[in-house]
Amino acid sequence: MTIKINGRDLTIEDVIRVCRDGEKVEIAEDAKEAINRSRAYVEKKLEEKAIIYGLTTGFGKFANVPISFEETAELQKNLIISHTCAMGEAYPTHYVRAAMLLRSNNLSRGYSGIRLSTVQTMVDMLNAGIHPIVPEKGSVGSSGDLAPLSCIALGLIGEGMVEYKGDIVEAKEAMEKEGITPVELAAKEGLALNNGTQMMTAVGVNVLWDAMKLLKIADIAAAMTGEAQHAIRKAYDPKIHEIRGQEGQIIEAENLRNLLEGSENARPLHKTRVQDPYSQRCAPQIHGASRDAINYVYDVVSREMNAVTDNPLVFADDDEVISGGNFHGQPMALAFDFLKIAISELANVSERRIERLVNPATSEGLPAFLTKHGGLHSGYMIAQYAAASMVSENKVYDHPACVDSIPTSANQEDHVSMGTTAARTAAMVLDNAQKVLGIELSAAAQGIWLRQCMGQHGIDQLAPATRAAYEYIRTKSDPIEEDIVMLDELAKFDELVKDGEIIDVVEKITPLK
Repeated sequence: MTIKINGRDLTIEDVIRVCRDGEKVEIAEDAKEAINRSRAYVEKKLEEKAIIYGLTTGFGKFANVPISFEETAELQKNLIISHTCAMGEAYPTHYVRAAMLLRSNNLSRGYSGIRLSTVQTMVDMLNAGIHPIVPEKGSVGSSGDLAPLSCIALGLIGEGMVEYKGDIVEAKEAMEKEGITPVELAAKEGLALNNGTQMMTAVGVNVLWDAMKLLKIADIAAAMTGEAQHAIRKAYDPKIHEIRGQEGQIIEAENLRNLLEGSENARPLHKTRVQDPYSQRCAPQIHGASRDAINYVYDVVSREMNAVTDNPLVFADDDEVISGGNFHGQPMALAFDFLKIAISELANVSERRIERLVNPATSEGLPAFLTKHGGLHSGYMIAQYAAASMVSENKVYDHPACVDSIPTSANQEDHVSMGTTAARTAAMVLDNAQKVLGIELSAAAQGIWLRQCMGQHGIDQLAPATRAAYEYIRTKSDPIEEDIVMLDELAKFDELVKDGEIIDVVEKITPLK
């Protein structure tokens, strides 16, 4: 199914289908009309020799420098090649594909003054799998993502390097093989291509999508740890959560109740124990707060994907070209800083549950460090260290990027968002959190197996949902009888979390919200 873009109703699910699954893209007919109408107005203004920022003037601090009509095309090309100042490792392909889609969608609204043929060329490159190489570093998030978007535009004009069918080749070579003609930029087009928030949004929407999956995996992990530690599920009683009224908390409590429905393990071993530690008892409150934050980010990102964020903007029907600041990434910077904190908290509480599993003082009778042969074997001792390391590393990345503005362009651009840094660090936090949740799933499964070995309630007494999760885990990893190379073991669980199939397995038993 082809995704039709018009700048108005692109969804997060659409973006994921295009950037990860290779779904084809098409410009809607109404969008083509809007693009053509806007371009006709720009050409009319050029004929009238109107003074318009970015068309007949320089950029940034050079806004007061006039540019002749004859130089307007050269101005746009110079803008692109001079602004390709990104550095560092290249963004993964799916981030670049998302940025190309979002940029094309932005231009499809018909407020940018670009030619339809130029937008179509970007869509053709996307559909042909020609992806410009875009280094990760160099954007301050205002005027949008100038450096990375310029790198994408560089490929559009047939310069620079691209990723094509698994190889790194010259853009001209890839375009020639696909029968795509490089763009010769016309007036306004360079500015339309590199002004905006599409790179930060491309990174952020991918992190957001995986964070939504991670919420469910965090619930599965908490439930499995609860099975291994004989958690008291009464703490998830809906009456408790309804009288607080926090939506995310209510949903999380419901998920945990459903996951543990039918469990004979989820009750205390000793009647004198009336409550669990916060990491287990308050899982609905903690996971729920992250859920509410992630839902907020979902709404902000959904709006930004269909926003017009370049400058100046062309309002042909009103006979106006207005220079404003929609390229400023502050809405996304705040959202992605919030997102990384929300993800980080899922890892924080997961590490505390891991610690309780491996600590004989708190594990409700499980062997120290989840090994039968303590002393000779270390079991999960250092797995908990690894989780602690990544949780602490996340605290460094969690520093909000948006509070660290720095002036650019000779103080013409005196406040910037750092939104791309927020998105990039959110991706780093996500990777760590996925690894920590993987360690918890591994440790919880080991704890359940040990209960069975000890003749206590174990595998046979699991809830149907957690048993499905446990049995799925055992298709990937055997119980650990003696010490093994743990890096190989933990890598399996990192992949298990990232591919998300465990969610599908569990949801065949009970739906998760």
